Amino acid sequence: MLHKILKIVALILSILGAVWLVRILITGDTAIIDSPELQNSLVTPFIYIAYTAFAVALVFVVIFVVKNIFTGGSSLKGTLIGLGAFLAIILISYVLASGEETPLRDGGSLSASASRWVEAGIYAFYILAVVAIGAMVFSGVKKLAK
Repeated sequence: MLHKILKIVALILSILGAVWLVRILITGDTAIIDSPELQNSLVTPFIYIAYTAFAVALVFVVIFVVKNIFTGGSSLKGTLIGLGAFLAIILISYVLASGEETPLRDGGSLSASASRWVEAGIYAFYILAVVAIGAMVFSGVKKLAK
């Protein structure tokens, strides 16, 4: 049942996103940059479609994960270990980040706290990428060894 609902929602969001993308491409960058009305009528709905797709994906991921945990498909212990490892990587990344106030092109500035979170996100991405690549290499070597 949830799978059918997810398919329908994904189809609707895909069609809406495609329609707005075509409208944006037909209008052109220059016209959109020069006109606040076009920004509000074309770009803003496209952003809301993306937010909606993200929210729907997040809700369904949480539903399926919780459903899988309680139906015996996955152990709660394994899920909590994975979540703890992810939070540990975020914590390590945050500790490594320095976070200094950064001037922006438009004359404003990014606060030290926001800069630290951005830097922590970049560090977390690098750590997770290295772990993922390492896991793929380890898996490949293990298959070759057999």
